[in-house]
Amino acid sequence: MKRIFLLTILAITNLTAIAQTRGMKVLAKSMGVYMPRPDILTDKKTHKTFAVWHNTNNAWIKDFCETKNVAIEKEYNKLFPNAVSDMPYMPMSWMLTEENNETVLHCYFQMPADEVSNLWLASEETCIVDNATGKQYRIRRTEPDTFRKHFSVKAPKGSVLDLKVYFPPLPETTKSVTMFGIPNWNLVGWHQELNKPLNIHVSWSPIKCDTVPKFHSPRILQEHLCEDKPYDMQNWNTWKVLTDVHLIKPQKDETLAIWLTPETTYVAIAYEQNWTREYFTFSSGLILLDETGHQYKLRKVQGVPLNELFFMEGNAGDYIAFLMEFEPVPLNMETITYIEPDIEPFNAWGANNKGTVLHNLSIQQLRQNQSLFEYLPRVVVE
Repeated sequence: MKRIFLLTILAITNLTAIAQTRGMKVLAKSMGVYMPRPDILTDKKTHKTFAVWHNTNNAWIKDFCETKNVAIEKEYNKLFPNAVSDMPYMPMSWMLTEENNETVLHCYFQMPADEVSNLWLASEETCIVDNATGKQYRIRRTEPDTFRKHFSVKAPKGSVLDLKVYFPPLPETTKSVTMFGIPNWNLVGWHQELNKPLNIHVSWSPIKCDTVPKFHSPRILQEHLCEDKPYDMQNWNTWKVLTDVHLIKPQKDETLAIWLTPETTYVAIAYEQNWTREYFTFSSGLILLDETGHQYKLRKVQGVPLNELFFMEGNAGDYIAFLMEFEPVPLNMETITYIEPDIEPFNAWGANNKGTVLHNLSIQQLRQNQSLFEYLPRVVVE
């Protein structure tokens, strides 16, 4: 406990020192959402790498510019010591500060390649709203000047750009804001408390632990669908067939609930079964990510093989749930991000190898969702 507390104090001290050195006041900061890395192309002659950033639903804006002299954030690892850089998703981190009688939003961008095009930062939609008064603080300018323009940037791969958006100063009385108009950082209706102390990972949190959930664990009906051969993800005849999964009342696909216990964090996920026999998969690379950037690894999915495609046999119209077990998440965490990585492409009808990222989910709401996963026996009326 002492070691974790000291590390947190050091993180706060480092952030304070950085802020004092730069003459700014830190109002809020966040690891932000995680975005999929774009495809990377390499020039065979120069070995330079190139990437095209994801579309941001504003293709009607044709203005474009090439940026120069973009600021590089050399203290990024001190600002975000738990940032993860070796995964197929990259953090879109940001920090809101008060500097020289202006409010400045620093949007950090880790270069996935030496040159990135089709980036987008801000436009006339960009503003900060004081939640207490409703006053709107509209964008003044960006640095570099990319206002209402798609842009490209060149910088060494792996370096972190500091893209700045300037607003009028917020009053000292402002305690809570909502940010709009920064889509690539998911700041589109983003609610944020200001001057919020950093979470400290301690085991004596007054929040009570949950009891271990009890789910119907699926059982294997057939070791192979119809070919007695070793598992081959490209041959669905070799996949296992499971049955007797946990049934629940109708829920939207990928509805989640969480149970926090000292030894294990349990996460339930809901799906609609559209066919009598439908395939699923769970990767051992699936993780939870807290607001500090710390990862919590998947240990198991009850009754289900990891890293294998499998069939679940039931009724079309069933609503089903799987129960995952992760490393324990501290009780004082407020949000969590669920990251399911892409898997290797495979041959099957309607095959989808794309992963899922569910950003900054409220842990309080996920705990309230526990009641949605109570077992509901199937009732058939003929």
